[in-house]
Amino acid sequence: MADTISNSAISSSTDSPRSRRPFGALLLLGRVALGIIFLYAAYAKLHFDGAWHLRDYYFLFAMAIDSYRLLPLWMVEWMARILPWMELALGVWLILGAGLRWAGATTSALLLFFIGAMWRAKMLGLEINCGCFGNNEKLGTLTLLRDSSLLLLALAVTAGAFLVRRPRRVTV
Repeated sequence: MADTISNSAISSSTDSPRSRRPFGALLLLGRVALGIIFLYAAYAKLHFDGAWHLRDYYFLFAMAIDSYRLLPLWMVEWMARILPWMELALGVWLILGAGLRWAGATTSALLLFFIGAMWRAKMLGLEINCGCFGNNEKLGTLTLLRDSSLLLLALAVTAGAFLVRRPRRVTV
């Protein structure tokens, strides 16, 4: 009986709303920062040379994707058309916190794929543009470090989304 009381007292004191506040604030800060970065990545692909390119944005982006020499041409075009909109949607979902588990996991998987493609290109000695934030950035060590740190942030947001308790729904 004494063990039950002391265990419940310990769990209630460490699981109080006050003890969860810093964790929740860090999760909020991380997901909003990651969301803004993904929104900017989409913006840089859709808006360049001082104008929106909603109908022809994918031509330049497809060249950046194709320079990795990783995908067949039909998939390069598909990725170039879809990826900016996917980044836009993920950015919005991360900022709003909607479907955070799914958004965090998808963001982590996408960044892992990007980093794998960049490492492969670096190992092959390809001197290409990254394609991360438009077409003006050369692939290099700093690009890999930046994207690796973004992956760590995305993994932290994903883990945080799974660790934070969601309010229970009351059914009538």
